[in-house]
Amino acid sequence: MPTVDAASVDAWLAELDLQPIERDEREGISSWDLHLDGRRRADVRLTLILDPASAMLLWVHFAPPLGDSFRVSYRQFLRWNDELPFVKFALSADDRPVLTSELPVSSLARDVLGQAIARLLVVCDLTLDRSVTWLYPGAKAAPAMDRPSRQAALFERYAGQLADLLEADAEADAEAAAAGVPRPA
Repeated sequence: MPTVDAASVDAWLAELDLQPIERDEREGISSWDLHLDGRRRADVRLTLILDPASAMLLWVHFAPPLGDSFRVSYRQFLRWNDELPFVKFALSADDRPVLTSELPVSSLARDVLGQAIARLLVVCDLTLDRSVTWLYPGAKAAPAMDRPSRQAALFERYAGQLADLLEADAEADAEAAAAGVPRPA
């Protein structure tokens, strides 16, 4: 079985047209920080952490630390953990909501990584309307993304594998339109 190392991930990210804003390596563990766009949510911060001996962790900095609505928020995360495949919501030590996915190195390849990144971004879009209170305190709706998604090609590339999630997001678009709430494409 080929070994997955930092150079492999660097090459995959380049092939997927994903440019890290920062890269680090310490004690054999490599990390990449990226700023990516969903189809609706801009500037999602994603950290990739590779331990070549075991797994790659994908870590989305989902929202700022939670305030007083901790119990309600935590219940929402537990519901999403049951409803959304291959991702998990959690709280970091500073009560910051995070969205994660873990990929074993034994199955890690460019398209496995690309699909996992696309899935996390689709989940960010799918949960955007329910996350407004965490992401944009005081706002009634998420602001419209004022530019096309920088990751449009990534979504197109993995649309077949993410059809269920993309369909759920399209249904949310239809529900929002019926309620008179604009959702950008």
